Amino acid sequence: MEPAVEKKEAEQEEQQLPQARKEDAPAAEEDEADSEETERRNRDLKAGLHPLRRKLVLWYTRRTPGARSQSYEDNIKKIIDFSTVESFWVCYCHLARPSSLPSPTDLHLFKDGIRPLWEDPANQNGGKWIIRFKKAVSGRFWEDLVLVLVGDQLEYSDDVCGVVLSVRFNEDILSVWNRNASDHQAVMTLRDSIKRHLKLPHSYLMEYKPHDASRRDNSSYRNTWLRG
Repeated sequence: MEPAVEKKEAEQEEQQLPQARKEDAPAAEEDEADSEETERRNRDLKAGLHPLRRKLVLWYTRRTPGARSQSYEDNIKKIIDFSTVESFWVCYCHLARPSSLPSPTDLHLFKDGIRPLWEDPANQNGGKWIIRFKKAVSGRFWEDLVLVLVGDQLEYSDDVCGVVLSVRFNEDILSVWNRNASDHQAVMTLRDSIKRHLKLPHSYLMEYKPHDASRRDNSSYRNTWLRG
């Protein structure tokens, strides 16, 4: 082989290496996260506790009506995280019920490592199923949804990022966020799983909205794309 050809091939290989490392990075990070989760569960078991499959984080957002606009990200406050059944119940027993929360307020229960933002890497290609409730019944459905997430009971559970309670003036809204809005089968199976676990009456309508649509119209719950 000519020296010039060898040099050109070597340069091409060097150029390809950074790209290969970049492509391998997400998989490596995912493997590392899975390893950490396994170690965490083993520690909890040795301590005589009942570990959850995923560590969860509770976030809180409160926007004051009429106040000067503040970025949504700056408004999100982390309340607590938990990784065992025991620590979940300690947290939940002290958590304010929807009926006692001011409007507008949001509670977000998300898997550890995922922030409740459209732009988060785990959320940016996803979307959410939306259900609207009268205030008199929202507390029961919110509790059921939280227990479903904590118990990892939803189908395509690895595709689920978290759940949100949005307290508004005339209604309360529950939403379930997922990773991939373009996977129609996963989206529709998740819808059916939510309906089944919440024992949702047929009169309730579920709406779906991808996060990229929310970014375009700067709205979480208007202009939904899919109903079922």
